Amino acid sequence: MAKKRGKKYQDALKKVDSKKEYAVKDAVQLVKDIAYANFDSTIEVAFNLNVDTKQADQQLRGAVVLPNGTGKDQTVIVFANGENAKAAQEAGADFVGDDDLVEKIQDGRLDFDVAIATPDMMPKVGRLGRVLGPKGLMPNPKTGTVTMDVAKAVNDAKAGQVTYRTDRDGNVAVPFGKVSFDTDKLVENLATLEDIVAKARPASVRGTYIKHASISSTFGPSVTLDLTTF
Repeated sequence: MAKKRGKKYQDALKKVDSKKEYAVKDAVQLVKDIAYANFDSTIEVAFNLNVDTKQADQQLRGAVVLPNGTGKDQTVIVFANGENAKAAQEAGADFVGDDDLVEKIQDGRLDFDVAIATPDMMPKVGRLGRVLGPKGLMPNPKTGTVTMDVAKAVNDAKAGQVTYRTDRDGNVAVPFGKVSFDTDKLVENLATLEDIVAKARPASVRGTYIKHASISSTFGPSVTLDLTTF
């Protein structure tokens, strides 16, 4: 049974031509104009890719720092000890620790957005797989969150780094700012994401790679992008 949408959604939907592919800047402006949440909602892009995620080489995963940030303050934790722990603290990590940090997370005492770890800490962090894995918070070398350069990782996370990965249907959905952002800044963030996804095209993919892309704000209807206008 189809989900019944509220009046505000229906009113916003009337302003979108579902058969049209909008130029990137026009699409961003439209999404801003029709956003109706009573808070500064997030704007997200969804790319549908011509990839077979059953093939290991066609599973995309990575991270990128958006030029204008995400508009969200990230709470960052770091699993490290010694000099690495000190470097993480100086870089502005919210929580830094070793066994004590593992214990706090096991007990459900910490709420955070990004987890970073030095490689030597991963055997301990691995014990948190059932907690961190389903939430997408497990440190991973592909997203730059398993590293010896913890200061850079913390700085990147605080500066507006976002991660991306394909789901089983070949979709990549990534937030790229807030409705309150200037249109040009949102366009720049969106272009950065399109560029990173395009460059991650697996060598084994044939034909059209990005099949479809759309953007939407929290609760709002989606607007289809004209990919030729990036």
